[in-house]
Amino acid sequence: MKRNIIQIDEELCNGCGNCVIGCAEGALQMVNGKAKVVNEKFCDGFGDCIGVCPTGALEIIERDADEYDEDATREHIRRLGGDEAVKRFDEAAVEHTAEKTPNIAPSADGGCPGMKVRFDQNTAAPAAPATQASGQALPSELNQWPTQLHLVPTEASFFKNRELVVLSTCAPSASPDVNWRFVRGRAIVIACPKLDRTEGYLEKLARILKVNGIPKVIIVRMEVPCCGGLTTIVKRAAEVSGRTDLIVEEAIIGLNGDLVKIVEI
Repeated sequence: MKRNIIQIDEELCNGCGNCVIGCAEGALQMVNGKAKVVNEKFCDGFGDCIGVCPTGALEIIERDADEYDEDATREHIRRLGGDEAVKRFDEAAVEHTAEKTPNIAPSADGGCPGMKVRFDQNTAAPAAPATQASGQALPSELNQWPTQLHLVPTEASFFKNRELVVLSTCAPSASPDVNWRFVRGRAIVIACPKLDRTEGYLEKLARILKVNGIPKVIIVRMEVPCCGGLTTIVKRAAEVSGRTDLIVEEAIIGLNGDLVKIVEI
């Protein structure tokens, strides 16, 4: 049958193994230092592994493949990791069901936090008039353009000797504090490890870090699993840059907009 399934570019695969950990179905294993699909019927084609790959070696394609077998996959997972692995597999299945049927929310006691629908009705303020006069309600701290990692040059005046914020796409909408807390006085690049085509992100970030005299990188990401891929990419880019004096921090934003923690990594 023709269906979605993961494809791995072995030339881009650096053997880090993050995708193996990121696959709740156990469809991927490391073989001779490269990630491999061990059995097509274990891959459900949703691509959770893509967001944790730092090199862009993984993508979802449509091709003829064995049909996904949920029961066989559950038994495979049980042999690999026992009850805890099966629990994680079941939680991922809830998330994937929600992705296939977007109007159905994952249950409250399972699934990826990034997929759970929530609405805090008691805190929802009335919408501002869309037709109000132009201008800024609050001043922006942004002093550069462009901001998306795909679009920024590797060398630019706004990078020179300034701290760099690598900002997840969702963080600014989750927290009104992001602009003044992190953007002020810093350069930024914006990226999403789950939805962007991340080919070249690692190399581009490494070049930016190497040539612009950036003293510190702050990763600002959401407290959801897929956002962890952003941290993985930045850590690898820092290593590839050859910088031994570079400070790398991770700031995690909760789904309620709170700053959960900032840690040096």
